[in-house]
Amino acid sequence: MAETTNFELVSPERLLLSQPVEMVVIPGAEGDIGVLPRHAPLITTLRPGSIAIYEGGRVKSRIFVAGGFAEVTPERCTVLADETVALAGADRAAAEARLKAAREALLAADTDEKRVQLAKSVSIAEQLVAEIDRGETLH
Repeated sequence: MAETTNFELVSPERLLLSQPVEMVVIPGAEGDIGVLPRHAPLITTLRPGSIAIYEGGRVKSRIFVAGGFAEVTPERCTVLADETVALAGADRAAAEARLKAAREALLAADTDEKRVQLAKSVSIAEQLVAEIDRGETLH
């Protein structure tokens, strides 16, 4: 039996996932981070991207995060996510509609502050569509 580390995924509303994993790969702000048992401690911000949960040496599931923070200790990896979307069976049409709405809102923005905020929404929606497409090519 492979050694495991504890993985916890927390949204603003609740604990979404808490389970032992062989490895988890998180989208760190400066690049993907593979977390294995006994990993060195670190805290990082997350960029929009997918978390890959490994079991049996393969990706068991993928979850999109819009951003957030992660804390890694030798015993666990805890992700505090701004927003999550399970990529298994994710609705590409809904993601494309979200992207279209975000782009339209950005074009209609009338202040620099709104434009900055909406540009971030567009970026998150683009990454969600890309991660859904990536997942479809993995199967």
